[in-house]
This record gives sequence, structure tokens and C-alpha cells, in this order.
Amino acid sequence: MEIQDIQNRIIREFELLEDWTERYKYIIKHGSKMEELPKEHRVDANLVKGCQSQVWLTAELEDGKVVFNADSDAAITKGLVSLMVRFYSGQSPEVILDTNPEFIEKIGMAQHLSPTRANGLASMVKQMKIYAMAYKAKLTGNVDV
Repeated sequence: MEIQDIQNRIIREFELLEDWTERYKYIIKHGSKMEELPKEHRVDANLVKGCQSQVWLTAELEDGKVVFNADSDAAITKGLVSLMVRFYSGQSPEVILDTNPEFIEKIGMAQHLSPTRANGLASMVKQMKIYAMAYKAKLTGNVDV
């Protein structure tokens, strides 16, 4: 699925929810559906720096696409990272680097997150783009990853 289609779908899903209580419940439910990251991946090297809660993020390159997996020890944070995994996973490094998660603003999420959660979300996006940058360099032969 094209990344813009995913973005539009996320926006439509949130538009169907009446208020932020329902939206938070949806975020938590979204996270609860995400598979738990295996224990061997829940290590300090995979922690996203800048998150108040613990968020582990891994990435692999499969057929030229970046596949993300993640987990968190907090329900809302796990829901947020699951949305970001849904958004970016399976996209090429170039698409990830060229596309910002505009749905965050469009659904009003930025205004409803605490400053620490907003910073954590920004850190997740930054880490995903760092992975994409590294894999882009690997694909173009500029560096070993």
C-alpha cells in the first residue's frame, strides 16, 4: 500500500471517533494488537532515546523495503509506536525519508499529547528515519550497515 494511502486511512479512522477519549482507547487498542517484540530485541541498543517510556525499535531491510518492529512498556506509547510502524513499515528508505507523518497534525494528536509524549513520538520518527538513511546508504553502496 502506498504511504499516502496509509496516511489517509489513519486520518479517516480517527475522524470516525467522536472525541479524544475514544481516540486514546483506539490508540491503546491498536498497540495491543501489535506482536510483542522478542526478548532478545528488548535490549538497550534498540531503545529509542528521548521517550519517557521504554520503546524498543528494530528495523530490517527486506527486498528493498524497511520493516519495523517495536514494543513499549506503556499502553499509550505502544499504541503510538504501532501507528508509526503501520505508517512506515514496508516502505522504501527513500519514501520514509521523503514522507512526514502529517496525520499527527491532521487528527489533532499533537495538541493532545503531553510534552513528554510528543517528544517521544518525535524521537520515534527520528529513529525510523535514521534507520531509513542507513539502509538507503547500504542500498546505494555508500556504507556498510
